[in-house]
Amino acid sequence: MHWFADLIDRFYDAHWQVATGQSISYREIVGNAFGLASALFGLRRSVWAWPVGIVGNLLLFTVFVGQAAGAEGATTPLYGQASRQVFFVLTSVYGWWRWKRNRSSGGGPAVHPRWASGGERLALLAGSAVAVVACFYVFRAVGAGFPVPWWYYLADSWIFVGSIAATYAMARGFVDFWLCWIAVDLVGVPELLHFRYYPSAVLYAVYAGFVLWGFAVWLRISRRERPQRRSAAPTLEPA
Repeated sequence: MHWFADLIDRFYDAHWQVATGQSISYREIVGNAFGLASALFGLRRSVWAWPVGIVGNLLLFTVFVGQAAGAEGATTPLYGQASRQVFFVLTSVYGWWRWKRNRSSGGGPAVHPRWASGGERLALLAGSAVAVVACFYVFRAVGAGFPVPWWYYLADSWIFVGSIAATYAMARGFVDFWLCWIAVDLVGVPELLHFRYYPSAVLYAVYAGFVLWGFAVWLRISRRERPQRRSAAPTLEPA
């Protein structure tokens, strides 16, 4: 098995030299490719969205954790980017279980898209707001030794919390999850470009257009399947 270990080591260290003094890890490129594939499976309501996404999360974790841990040459503590990969895996395990259960019990698609109820949406927004503030202070305290402006920690907190909220909403089948991703992309693309994580920035930009398409598709499905769900509801027959 030495050949396999050697292959893994080479892949871990492999970089694409894009300019003088600047390179991109293959792990970042491949991890983002898995992320886009996961989104495509999610659009099609396939259970494969979750295991494929987990592989991408694990690869991207290895990219960002070195920066967050202060690896050689690191100038930006990407705690939010690294930490959210861990929570992506945890949330994805929940989504995988939920979608598999839905498909096994109903025999149809893994999820039936619907808008979150008023109470569900309020709980998601309130919980996210509190979490953003809490993460801001935590990330800023942990990364006090890095020369970055205060807004970086707020942006990273927004991306971290918004990504988790979106993944949870996707697991529940909320159409709202596409809107969560739009909010994440609006902050994530400028941040990643600023810190030269170009493959991730490009993925976010491509994903923004894909998200708009996915939102339209899920919205159409939710409208089409809503009458079917209502007609399937049990009715009381007169005695």
